[in-house]
Formats: sequence, structure tokens, C-alpha cells
Amino acid sequence: MVEYDPHRWWSYFHYLRGSMVKEIVGRVLMCVVWAAAVVGFSKHVRDVGVPPTVHTLAGISLSLLLVFRTNASYDRFWEGRKLWGGIVNETRNLVRASEPFLGRTELFATLVRWTAMFPFATAAWLRGQQRHLGPHTDTLPSGEVADALKAQHVPLNVARRMTAVLDEGRRQGLYPEYVQMQLDQNVHQLIDYLGGCERIHRTPMPFAYMVHVRRALILYCFTLPFALVDTFGWVTVLATFLVAYVFFGIEEIGVEIEDPFGTDDNDLPLDTICQSIQNNLLALLPTSTPSAHADSAT
Repeated sequence: MVEYDPHRWWSYFHYLRGSMVKEIVGRVLMCVVWAAAVVGFSKHVRDVGVPPTVHTLAGISLSLLLVFRTNASYDRFWEGRKLWGGIVNETRNLVRASEPFLGRTELFATLVRWTAMFPFATAAWLRGQQRHLGPHTDTLPSGEVADALKAQHVPLNVARRMTAVLDEGRRQGLYPEYVQMQLDQNVHQLIDYLGGCERIHRTPMPFAYMVHVRRALILYCFTLPFALVDTFGWVTVLATFLVAYVFFGIEEIGVEIEDPFGTDDNDLPLDTICQSIQNNLLALLPTSTPSAHADSAT
């Protein structure tokens, strides 16, 4: 995600990173070249101008379609951010609530480490990247980490190990079964948030809507010069450029943010969120607590 100051205007005017210029430049240039060809043909061969009434009405309808497209995409973006905010809260709540019962034991440290790995596993899973559990996998037994990375659903396997730690605490008599159930509710919520993210990631905008909007955009922008040439002459090229840039840019923004879990400039900063969660949780560990990896080595 691009960090910026919302109070600054002109300093971002020339920015390419995070804008849609690179994505739409080809389409816009095609419209400009076509507009120049239409104007030249109309001026030197035969008048091809048409009344602008149809384009005026179509422009209003197309604007409404694009507004709906952008709003729907932003709803998905914001829902994704709320789901990741829930992951932040529930990981903290799990560790906070379990500490009084588990104490400053190795069992508590194991729970903290697996919990800190859950966001990394979730982010990599949503992005379809190589399976990843974060930068501190050496603090847990290598065999358990390898098994988690080979699992069919890595985040779910990590959550299972978190539940297994809570169950071990009950087996050791550190708390009764009803406390375990309460603590495991936090893990339950994490799985719910993961499922919500998967729902957004795997459910694109309906195909029919996407196709209709793009067909309407192409037809509108490539027929616009015919409606403007009689009134604007060669200024039609500039007018077509402005309209095409605005309309194609709005549509591309919707495409960019409808699945906010990737690595594009306008996607959610999942790497930063994951690192923040891990830093917050690992800071709760006593420095004297030996790692599980060291225990297994001895």
C-alpha cells in the first residue's frame, strides 16, 4: 500500500506508483489515435459527425454503472480490512487471555509463537504464494513446522496446533474444560475471519456485470469522437483523452481493490500487519524462556 499525506495535493500529481496510468495507458492511447483518425477523416474526406444526444444519455448511464462498480469494490476492500483488524484483535485477545492460566511457561511460549505465525500463513494462503509461516520458524520444532507447511490448508493447520496447545494446558490441569472452550473461541474467530477473507478472494464480481461495463466503456469511448467532431474539431482528440482517462481509470480502480489481499500498490499492507502482530505477541514472551527448538535439540 502506498503511504501518503491526504492533505497534500500537487506533490502527488506526477506520481505513477499507485495510480492506474500504467494499467490504462494502452486503452487510452488507442482512443486518442482513433479520435485523431475520426477527426482527420471528417475534415478531409467526409463528415461523419452525429448528434450528441445518445452519448449524453449513455454517459449518464455509464457513470452510474461505474459508480456502482467502484462502490462494490470498495466495500470488498473495506470488509477485507475489517477482517484483518479482527485477526489483529483476536490474536492479541488469545494471548492476553491465556497468559494468566498458562503462566510464563514453555506451553505459553509455544502458543504465542504459533499464534504469531497464523497471520503470515493466512496472508501467503490468500496470495497464493509459497507457503510461509514468518521469519521466526526456528523457534518451534522443525518437524512440526515442516508438517504445517506441507498441510493441505496451512492456516487451518496452524490453528489446529494452537487448539492443541490449549488442550494440552487442560490436560496438565492448568485450567478446567470450560476455560479451554472460552480460550478456543478466539481461535474459532480467527478461522471465521480467514473464511471471510477467502470468500472475498474467491468470489470476483459477477462476470456478466464486468463484461457489460467493459463493452459499454469501449463502445462509448470509441464512438465519442463522432459525437464531438462537429462541435470541437481537433479539440475532440483532447476531449476523448480526458473522458477515456477518467472512465477507464475508474473501472481499473474497481479491479485493483476488489481483491485487496495481493501485492499491488493499492492492496492492504498485509506484510506490515503480520509483522506488527508478531512483534506485539513475541514482546510478551519472557526473555528467559527457552525455545522449543532448543529443547528438542537437547
